[in-house]
Parts: sequence; structure tokens; C-alpha cells
Amino acid sequence: MKKAQIYIWLAALAVGVGIGLLKIETVDTVMNFIAAIYTRLFRLLAVPTIVLAVITTLASLGGGKEMGRMFKTALTYTLLTTFAAAGIALAYYLIIAPGNLPPSAIGAETAADAGTGGESYVDHIMSVIPDNIVKPVLEGNVLALLLLCFATGIAISKLPDSRPKEVVMNGLLGLQDILFMLIHWLIAILPIGIVAFAAQLTAEVGAGVMFDSLGKYVAVIIAGNCTQFFIVLPLFLLLSGINPVKTLGKMMPAVLMALFTKSSAATLPVTMENAEQRLGVNPKVSRFVLPICTTINMNGCAAFILATSLFVMQNNGMQLDIPTMLLWILISVISAVGNAGVPMGCYFLTLSLMSGIGANIGIMGIILPIYTIIDMVETAENVWSDSCVCAITDRRLSAKE
Repeated sequence: MKKAQIYIWLAALAVGVGIGLLKIETVDTVMNFIAAIYTRLFRLLAVPTIVLAVITTLASLGGGKEMGRMFKTALTYTLLTTFAAAGIALAYYLIIAPGNLPPSAIGAETAADAGTGGESYVDHIMSVIPDNIVKPVLEGNVLALLLLCFATGIAISKLPDSRPKEVVMNGLLGLQDILFMLIHWLIAILPIGIVAFAAQLTAEVGAGVMFDSLGKYVAVIIAGNCTQFFIVLPLFLLLSGINPVKTLGKMMPAVLMALFTKSSAATLPVTMENAEQRLGVNPKVSRFVLPICTTINMNGCAAFILATSLFVMQNNGMQLDIPTMLLWILISVISAVGNAGVPMGCYFLTLSLMSGIGANIGIMGIILPIYTIIDMVETAENVWSDSCVCAITDRRLSAKE
């Protein structure tokens, strides 16, 4: 994407904010409709992007040492950055120290209870193991799809060179080329979507309600995400000999897309295109690392789970000593790694965790109206972190060649 296109994106952002400030109900309805269409289109492309990217990359790598080094590097930096995000969120929680909400307010909000569905975290893990091939595709179960794609890609790589193997690979690569063409077309008309997303957000922010204790709680999450975004992740890049300013500039379209769609999975097509075309990452690296990171590299989600869990437990009168807080850093990281990159995924996962420990989750209903802003910020951070891990992995592998 050229500079002129970025300016068009920024102009679309400004127009969208202006439309949202008008607060015309009919216009807001139209903007919501357009935003929903764009989100659905990106979700449509997200699943085949993951499937084809992982299968073709594993098949071409051959399951050898190169794939092992790639996965090990990506996983290492994913865990390092995610633990850092959770630790920073804990530090801000202790410094800002959000107060308790009035008991009457917590008891009055019960709308969130319906979101638990009685599903335990064990059930969530079991859902990752597919029992048929079609179901993960229809449900968009990214982790289950990754397992299938890993198995399929490695199986193809282990096949002896033959005409059937060549036909299968050519077919998969051809489908991938078609998919990237569709992605290119969608990105070309994205300014219309940005106008709608920005207008939708502006209207929602204007209708939000902030309490003093909620304000501090939100400050913890926003401050943690911003510190991770502008300080911690750039430091990881600098330590790997990568210019963080240039890297962010190249990946900005993907970060902005994540901000508006609130879905790192839906943004994956844009992230991959930016990494390959603008940042110059080896396609073998980007098409292997980014789909994986979209699923397991959830810096913003880890920060949200930690801060929200502590806030809910505090309001339920539970003891929050240092060992308990450190334990919840580990729980937050593990939970974030197992969370799919979809809108509100962290919210419902946190809801399930709190329900599992017997906490009054009515407070989650109070958080819900302001979660839109939180979700936007943490998703943008997730995609930026994915980009950093991808760039670092590419640099590390290039240095060993």
C-alpha cells in the first residue's frame, strides 16, 4: 500500500468520526449495516486463509528442521510477549488500584449470566479436538482447524515426489492465489468500511457510561496495552536488530484494520499481505507464523483477563495476595493462548473463568457497554504483536542461513 492509500485511510477515518458525531439515527443504522458487511467479508476470508496458508507452508517446508526452528522461535517470543503483557497489567493494577463498585450496582446487572452457557474450560479445550473434518470449518474453530492443517500439511510433505503430490500442491497454491486476489479487491474498497467502522465507534462511545471505579479499571487495561504497544514490543524488535518505527509504519494498515474489526482472525488476510508486500517478510515465514500467532499470540487478551479477573474477584471480596496475583498471571497467559482471535473472545473466556471460581459475574454486565473500546485496543495490540513476532522470526531464520 502506497502513502497515498494510507492518507485515504486516514481521511476515511476522519469522515467516519464526523458522521458518528452527527448522531442521526438513520445514518448510524446505515453505518452499522456497512460495518457488519465488511466484518462478515473478512471473516469469510479468514478461515480459508488460515487453512491454505498452514497446509501449503508445512507441505513446502517438509516438516524438517526449518519448520522446527520457525515454530520454536515464534512460540518463544509469543510466550515472552504474553507474559510481559500480563505482568505489566498487574503492575498497573497495583499502581492505579481501582476501587469497588457499589454492591447494588453489581447485583442489578445480570445480563452477562446468559453468556456462560455452562461450559467449563475443560470443555473449551476438548472442543479443540475435532471429531470430523467439516465441523471445524463450519464453526470457524481456528484451533481445531490448525490441528487438521498441521496434520494435512505434514502428511503432504512426507509423500514421495510424484504426479499426484504435484497436482495437490498446484491445486492448493492456485486456490491460495485466488484467495489473495479476493483479499486485494476487498482492501481496495476498504476506505468505505473504515468510514462505517469509525462512525459506528463514535456513536457507541457517545452513548457509553463511565463510573469512577470503572474508569480506573479501564485505565489499567489501556495503560497496560499502550505500554506493551509502544515500549515493550519495540524493545523486542530493537534487541533483534529491527527498526520498530519502520516496522510499525509498514504494518499500520493491518493494525488499523484490527482496531476497527476487533478481530485478529478477520484481519489476518491484511496482516499477511502487509508482512509480505510491505515489510518484506519471507512468505514461508509469514504464512506459517501469522496464522499460528493469530490463534495463540494474545498480548491484549492476557492483559484483559488478568485485570478483569482481579477486578471481579476484588469486588467479590476475594483475597488478592501476591501468590494469588502471580498465579493469575499464569492462568491469564494460558487462557489467552487458548483463545480464538474473534470479537469478544476474551470477554466470554473471562466470564467463564470467573463463573468457574464461583464469583458473582454480574459485574461483567457493567463492563460490557465499555468493552467495545477495550476490545479495539487489545486487538490492535495483538496484531502488532503478531507482526513483531513474525518480523523477529524472519530475522532470526535469515541470520542462520
